[in-house]
Amino acid sequence: MNPDPDSTPEIVTRFAPSPSGHLHLGHAYAALFAWRLADRPNGRFVLRIEDIDGGRSQSEFEDAIFEDLAWLGISWREPVMRQSKRELAYQEALDRLTEMELLYPCFCTRKDILAEINSSAGAPHNHSAYGPIYPGICRNVAAAERAARIEAGKPYALRLYVAKAIEVAGDLTWRDRTRGEQQVQAERLGDVVLARKDIATSYHLAVTVDDAAQGITLVTRGEDLFESTHVHRLLQALLGLDTPEWHHTPMLTDAAGKRLAKRDNPLTLREMRRNGVKGDAIWALAIQNLARLTTAVEGI
Repeated sequence: MNPDPDSTPEIVTRFAPSPSGHLHLGHAYAALFAWRLADRPNGRFVLRIEDIDGGRSQSEFEDAIFEDLAWLGISWREPVMRQSKRELAYQEALDRLTEMELLYPCFCTRKDILAEINSSAGAPHNHSAYGPIYPGICRNVAAAERAARIEAGKPYALRLYVAKAIEVAGDLTWRDRTRGEQQVQAERLGDVVLARKDIATSYHLAVTVDDAAQGITLVTRGEDLFESTHVHRLLQALLGLDTPEWHHTPMLTDAAGKRLAKRDNPLTLREMRRNGVKGDAIWALAIQNLARLTTAVEGI
């Protein structure tokens, strides 16, 4: 007996590129993976343009994203969300965390942070998968001193007081489809930055708020962001947002085994198209690129 399609839980996935360069094979794999998961009864695939960094985002790259996705045969639900239009939503989230006394201004430069870490007896352990963990230099700066520095125009970022946030939220878990149930350990990343004076939000805050706003039920992304999910689950609890599932997939690499990244100028989808590659061949090319076939393709 076939189940009633109307009783099947809705699955909502998304692709959220930054318009700071042209898409490459890794982007195509991410987009196709999310789109294929949603291409079923009660499925929905949405697009989000992560253009909060106005200094790097360009309209020509956004236009190219739409062209590349159409070439891949991908369609999405309108309207397209743009982070540059959502500063109010991010500010509301920051205001709520401020009211909970979970944010503090950090005036440290990268040089300050590295110097503090290198001078610490525990320095070898003060690193995460994403680099040095912030050692809390500004965490206990007096309120009057903070106000004076801000008044003087000293640049600062807003950091999440993770230890206190964990106390407020309590024990939390999240589920990854490939690795199962995970206990939240947000302290792995330390007191992460949630906003800067010149940028209204950080990746951690924006992706959490935006996924909730778009009703995402399954977050698909590369395994390089696995550790970030601990922070995102914590933020969801603090902000009273729904919790999706996650599916972290293997990273595509170049011929030398290095992950594909815009900054390294890999072969773009536009170049592949000009070279005669057909859009419907890209999924097979992406799968061939993977060093190993894993449960990343299970169920598609």
